[in-house]
Amino acid sequence: MGILSDPNRRQALSRVITRLNAPLCIISYLIGLGWFLGLAFQPFTLRSYISENSMGSTMVDEKFIYGERALSYAREFAAHRKSAGGSPVAWLERTMRGIGLEVYTQSFVRNLPFPDESTERYMVKGTNVYGILRAPRAASTESLVLSVPCSEGQNNNQAVGLLLSLASYFRGQIYWAKDIIFLVNEHDLIGMEAWLEGYHDVNVTDIKSSVMMGRAGAIQAAMSLEISSDVITSFDVVVEGLNGQLPNLDMVNLFLAFCQKNQLLCTIQGKLQRNDFDTFPGYLHNLHTMLLMVLKQGSGRPQGDHGLFLRYHIEAITLRGINSFRQYKYDMVTIGETIEGMFRKLNNLSERLHQSYFFYLLPSLSRFVSIGIYMPAIGFIILILILRALDLWIKLSRPETANEDGVAESEPEGRPGFLSLATPIVICHATGLSLYYLPVLSQEMATDHFPVSESEAVVLIAIAIYVAGLALPHNTHRVLTGVGSDQGWMTLKLISLLYLAVQLGCIAVINFSLGFILAITIVPVAAVVQPVGPKLFFAVLLVLVTPATTLLGSIFLYRELIEYPVTILECWQLFLQAVAGGMLDHYLY
Repeated sequence: MGILSDPNRRQALSRVITRLNAPLCIISYLIGLGWFLGLAFQPFTLRSYISENSMGSTMVDEKFIYGERALSYAREFAAHRKSAGGSPVAWLERTMRGIGLEVYTQSFVRNLPFPDESTERYMVKGTNVYGILRAPRAASTESLVLSVPCSEGQNNNQAVGLLLSLASYFRGQIYWAKDIIFLVNEHDLIGMEAWLEGYHDVNVTDIKSSVMMGRAGAIQAAMSLEISSDVITSFDVVVEGLNGQLPNLDMVNLFLAFCQKNQLLCTIQGKLQRNDFDTFPGYLHNLHTMLLMVLKQGSGRPQGDHGLFLRYHIEAITLRGINSFRQYKYDMVTIGETIEGMFRKLNNLSERLHQSYFFYLLPSLSRFVSIGIYMPAIGFIILILILRALDLWIKLSRPETANEDGVAESEPEGRPGFLSLATPIVICHATGLSLYYLPVLSQEMATDHFPVSESEAVVLIAIAIYVAGLALPHNTHRVLTGVGSDQGWMTLKLISLLYLAVQLGCIAVINFSLGFILAITIVPVAAVVQPVGPKLFFAVLLVLVTPATTLLGSIFLYRELIEYPVTILECWQLFLQAVAGGMLDHYLY
């Protein structure tokens, strides 16, 4: 405070900020980027541990022996599924009721704003089947969920078989203190969203569904299974949920603990963890895994059915059985024992999971990076915007400038008016609103006048509005006075830098991965560009760091990381699918 109250010290600080602004910005960017890259290094990570006392020990004697029954259920389900041409609702009801569960169904219908490009369907209609195992030792106040998505094709037959065999085994145990719901949801995420909305009696996404006749207690935790083979070589855990939300870290730690106990190979992002954390190859492996998580989390799309549970403050994960060319194979008994042990530990919970972390990055299953360690990375990047804004504010605060002879002269240009500053900002927001609403609302008009499908029309309209939005705000100086002056553009840039800093800061709190991806690309160019200098070069830079180009680059990088490289044309096709899929997911979820 003494520095700011003393005019001489304040003037000296202003000179330092002005003269060293560029070096400070470069140093801040390098520190932020280096900090992020260092997150995969062992000193930055913490060893995973279970924080919840009631789940701290894995000394549970699992006795699941229904492996052959699981495969028998899977074969029956596959046969009835093929004959029914979809989810065999009647067979599932009959089988669950024969096990001894309270069985209920929920039918749902969802009209799509435009047809899905992969299935070309306007309407999604299906039925969810779920059975409730009532807790024999407690009132129905709390519950757990084990779900299996029933998608098109012949996937997940073994997962349904395992779910039914687990229900049969759980039915014979007397230690359950929570109700257990066994759910087979049709059409993956759409069916899961319909079930969750019906269970909690809310209507978030305008899905039309029948009234749910049966409910259990408040759901404490959930697990989604995806298994399409009689044996597996590893279990992959999926954590990324809707809008980048993550489950409580104890769910992941519990999964790791029981996989290690049963000597079951477990992976994250499809990557096995290494023990040589302190070596360079080990660091590159962890960085590879962390980058995959950042790209998936930054997309905002739930990577499994568990992602929709997180919206309702229900901690959930998705477990995917992988059958690769590895030597060791695990049968349904080992898988069932692992899931049984996890449910028995979740059954001991006396309250919702809350003691462990909700914000983290996972370079491996046994190591994690907490929010207190990774947030400085984006903090240093956003600091560049603050430094540039301070530099502009200091320059604008000077009442007079000096000519080449050192003689002070007054600034001939007047201050920019409100209209000249507000118009570009209003145009930007109007373009954003148009991009948000018009593609879906204008699809019918586009298909009437052009030979394109509805999904193609939505994407083309979005691209047209986006391209127009790139040019409109920057041409306002041709019709408005004041915005083209030095004070005009400096004032407008000052407002824009502060606005961008606030936006990136808010995004980073909600979804760090998305905020960092945007900041690492947008911030350096936003700090450098100005109306004077090489305008064509600055214009190219601005186009290269727009969110659309960032999305295109992220798709290309993701395909390289999963070792499925694509050509430029294939990447462009994936980009168009991502744009259409993103808008469709927004309307659906």
